[in-house]
Amino acid sequence: MKKLTRDEMAKRVAADIPEGAYVNLGIGVPTLVANHLAADREIFLHSENGLLGMGPAPEKGCEDDELINAGKQHVTLLTGGAFFHHADSFAMMRGGHLDFCVLGAFQVSAKGDLANWHTGAPDAIPAVGGAMDLAIGAKQVYVMMELLTKQGESKLVAECSYPVTGVQCVDRVYTDLAVFDVTPNGFVVREIVDGLSFEELQKLANVPLQYAPVSEAA
Repeated sequence: MKKLTRDEMAKRVAADIPEGAYVNLGIGVPTLVANHLAADREIFLHSENGLLGMGPAPEKGCEDDELINAGKQHVTLLTGGAFFHHADSFAMMRGGHLDFCVLGAFQVSAKGDLANWHTGAPDAIPAVGGAMDLAIGAKQVYVMMELLTKQGESKLVAECSYPVTGVQCVDRVYTDLAVFDVTPNGFVVREIVDGLSFEELQKLANVPLQYAPVSEAA
């Protein structure tokens, strides 16, 4: 079994974003998706600090301190890109103008609840940012995360034990071991990495799973 790297996970997410989509990439690992979007597809990347039309990360030495995303990372701006007020950016998010958002997560429940802003740990710094607005404002919510915590516990859960960001908002979960759809009947496995069986994945996930590969679902 070979787990996907974060870049490989980002490439997998990018493959599912269609031509013409307006997309917000959440702070952290989801920002890697920008580096894997196909050049022959016009996709509009939005950042909550007031950018639309972001490109991939700049080459080393070509950074422009005037161009950063919501995570304070340097970005590029494609031809036709735009700057606007922070309030206008949130109006786009809350008004249902984004087709997709890609967010990280601490937990996703079988009902599609998302927990990604606070673990409840005494030394943790709560940081919800615009995640709540994205979770309820985007037409589809994708989550990108490792399946297991550092302690080996599944981030897919029956019920979230961490403070919830959004209720029943997650549509699909991309992990280093498998891709899951969130359905009214719980988690459905669409893809599994080579060398890992469904039975082994089921033990790791520790929540009920159904198996319906993309090829069969099609």
